[in-house]
Amino acid sequence: MNPPSPPLRVLVVDDHPMVRAGLRSMLSDGDVEVAGEAGTGTEALARAETLAPGLVLLDMELPDMGGLEVLASLKARAPRVAVLVVSMHDDPALVRRAIEGGAAGYVLKGINRRELLAAVRAVRDGESVVDPAVLRSLAASTPRDTPAPAASGEPLTRVELETLALVAAGLTNRQIAERLRWSVGKAKKYVQRILDKLEVSDRTQAAVVAVRRGLLN
Repeated sequence: MNPPSPPLRVLVVDDHPMVRAGLRSMLSDGDVEVAGEAGTGTEALARAETLAPGLVLLDMELPDMGGLEVLASLKARAPRVAVLVVSMHDDPALVRRAIEGGAAGYVLKGINRRELLAAVRAVRDGESVVDPAVLRSLAASTPRDTPAPAASGEPLTRVELETLALVAAGLTNRQIAERLRWSVGKAKKYVQRILDKLEVSDRTQAAVVAVRRGLLN
């Protein structure tokens, strides 16, 4: 029997003590451990260096630095540390810049405990996670005169379309597996096949392309 994996160490970065306390409470689980907190960008960078967390939960509004600046500094200093943005803002331009800047995901502060833990575990497992409401904003804001990636010669099957709809709804591979009664490995394989057929590199792009092509109707 393999020994259990050590818990994922998380650094919570938000300027509001009540929000940090709420996130700490929501993250209390056997495989996730809050290693520390920070209320400013400067403090976040210092704590990230000393605590070496596996994941940083990052707010976009901090009193001394912008969230994007903190994100850039975090990724420059420790590229392997995953960053999950937890913000009240669903501005598509901000979301795009965060994802392009290296954030592994972007969720809104209205997220519940089950959804937050699912997002954290998905990021830990190497997935990208974007809140469904944010995905809708991204899709709606994509200029219609901006061409979507060209479709490959092989169309999506019925099962792949069903899986794509779950991806666009913001479900993680584990949640897709539970919904379709698959193994996580099978869900991961189908998601990767969809990305390959749509000729995109991540789930966020897949969801936007799916909306633009009318694949979710």
